[in-house]
Amino acid sequence: MQLDLGRDEMIIVGASLGMLRWFGEELPAGSVVLIEEPDVIARRGLERVVRELPFISRLVPARYQTGLDANALIAREPGLATARLVMPGLEYAVGGAARLARALDLPGAGPEAADIFADKHRMRLLAADTGLTNPDFALVDSPVAATVFARRHGGRCVLKPTRRSGSLGVQIIADPAEIASAWAATATPEQAPEATAGLPTAVLAEQMVDGPEHSVELLVADGEVIFGNVTDKRVLPGRRPVETGHTVPTTLPEPARRELLDVAARLAAAAGFRTGTLHSEWIIADGVPTLVECAGRLPGDMITALVSIAYECGFVEAYLRTLRGERPTLPARPTGAAAVEFLLAPPGTVTAVDGVRQARRVPGVLDVQLEVTVGDRVGEVTSSLRRSGHLLAWGADPAEATSAVGKATEQIRITTG
Repeated sequence: MQLDLGRDEMIIVGASLGMLRWFGEELPAGSVVLIEEPDVIARRGLERVVRELPFISRLVPARYQTGLDANALIAREPGLATARLVMPGLEYAVGGAARLARALDLPGAGPEAADIFADKHRMRLLAADTGLTNPDFALVDSPVAATVFARRHGGRCVLKPTRRSGSLGVQIIADPAEIASAWAATATPEQAPEATAGLPTAVLAEQMVDGPEHSVELLVADGEVIFGNVTDKRVLPGRRPVETGHTVPTTLPEPARRELLDVAARLAAAAGFRTGTLHSEWIIADGVPTLVECAGRLPGDMITALVSIAYECGFVEAYLRTLRGERPTLPARPTGAAAVEFLLAPPGTVTAVDGVRQARRVPGVLDVQLEVTVGDRVGEVTSSLRRSGHLLAWGADPAEATSAVGKATEQIRITTG
């Protein structure tokens, strides 16, 4: 990435450790101010982490996940006024980054759009008002209310927190009798490492929709879509629909691909989204794109890497340049394909990890990353936080890339006991 940045000219509001380590190889020394929640700083030992990352000039503690007073923060930290771009580093930072960007008169999503996409219920209401296809939905405040909703829809529904990411707390209910015991996992979901303690959420019940899943990645500059991609998704069957793999570009026929890009652009325009990336997820049910959810940030799960590989471009660099007010040109079509597959170890204590060398030798494989080692305790895969690693592969087309990453994944055996 060739991004000319001076000292303190970039602000990241919240960030995952993976993102910080990747940026560590890409950004100039001292170019970034990192803003993070005080309790997250302490819980994750971020002061120590930041000392090991030369591109971060300083770490600023500030509450942003439950509302940010951007003007008060700038008054306390006047050095922030030298910034040339502000980016949200994670789902919970979208609103705070948008408010800070506006206060600094820099490009951003806009606080109104950011708030819509940070709340899955508000997003549903907007989509319904816009005429986009939604499943039936309702806020539910108890297992009884969720059970009534499920029975109204043939006994099946989806329960999800309105303010979480990474599939945290998302459950597919196939029998209303399961709701009473399942309720707590959605109403009080597992604590995300990047989330501040007590981050509020409500519970959304949605009609179950069946069909293939896809995501749409848009790069938007001042309200205009300047790049769009459609990704094919693979999801864990059963109660916990955790994403298990992605392929870029999609294998959908051109009319279906264009329709997904169109509905995603309509959603962005309806929210008044100004500048940044939108990552929306859709299920094609009976030939119709049905909205799942949408985030006003960079996509996770290695999708930015897949786009960069398939289109032979620097997608993250283009995103940052857009946040700086530029209009980078990205390829309209991919020249190849890329796929990622996530490793899902069985629950238990890891006793052996085999096949990594063989996986790396599979033609097309670009990267193999293990997140567990012998002695680690592995729990049930209930969210993306519980996956055990990933493999990344290239191919001349989507089928070749998906085949390569699948063959490599088959080589790896994580044994637990």
